[in-house]
Amino acid sequence: MKKFINAPDDVVREALAGVAAAHADLRVDVSNQIVVRTDAPVAGKVGLVSGGGSGHEPLHGGFVGAGMLDAAAPGEIFTSPVPDQILAATKAVDGGAGVVHIVKNYTGDVLNFQMAAELALDDGVRVETVLVDDDVAVENSTWTAGRRGTGATLIVEKVAGAAAAEGQALEAVAGVGRRINESSASFAVALTACTTPAAGKPGFDLPDDEMEVGVGIHGEPGRRREKLLSAKEIVRIAYDAIQSAKPLQPADRVIVIVNGLGATPLIELYLLFGEVAAVLKDAGVEIVRNLVGNYVTSLDMAGMSVTVCRADDEILRLWDAPVRTPALRWGT
Repeated sequence: MKKFINAPDDVVREALAGVAAAHADLRVDVSNQIVVRTDAPVAGKVGLVSGGGSGHEPLHGGFVGAGMLDAAAPGEIFTSPVPDQILAATKAVDGGAGVVHIVKNYTGDVLNFQMAAELALDDGVRVETVLVDDDVAVENSTWTAGRRGTGATLIVEKVAGAAAAEGQALEAVAGVGRRINESSASFAVALTACTTPAAGKPGFDLPDDEMEVGVGIHGEPGRRREKLLSAKEIVRIAYDAIQSAKPLQPADRVIVIVNGLGATPLIELYLLFGEVAAVLKDAGVEIVRNLVGNYVTSLDMAGMSVTVCRADDEILRLWDAPVRTPALRWGT
């Protein structure tokens, strides 16, 4: 294993120290392992908190800032943040209007966020939870009951963040987040395994001529393993899986994310986006917004995911609203 680290046990803490050094508009509490907007809490505004295991950067800490998350609670590598950590983030962003927890559907995350929400309520903080389960590859997996939460988490955080920024109430902010989740589907394919610093070796063996179809963001198995195919054929597999689970209709307008899992170069991601665009055009589906790049990663995994979200006028308005975070920024 070759990684730019000092010691495996210190990676998350030292990375957070680097975040603090790089971004003066964030308040990083290294001891509690939370990342918070410097202006939080904002009086009268719904707070947004998300989190999960580290190793998926820029998710979630890279999306803390104006127009998106108010705080993130990064756990250890591929490990849920603990309830006290989530509670600290929740209380740090409570401006009196309540807090929305955005939670990827992994068992540890679900249980720990639920416990933190109960503790917050004991302290007088109202919490609504948006559970993200957009992955259509498998129904249950190593770490989940039900579908996994993956690429659509970014869209939920962006759109719900915009709704909160314009002053929408707690129930409305949570409601639009849930609507995004219901409108989204994701599918991922891996060409290599990822290597966690603590393990020091790849999480599974994947021969050079094979790929993992429907892989999870922790490297957990997908639908099947098969011989490596062309980019066009891989995109068709992803599209067919999405179409089977949440069918797209001609004239649908969609936000599309072609996401790298950590070690896939942009030239390949743009090639893949071209294939996705061609497939959707043939289906009569209009791509109205898109992102291409590394947003929801799995350390150093070579792989990609496709996320498709149906978008109406309200969703597009909130998507286009200004955002300023380390990893996502546009508008004034």
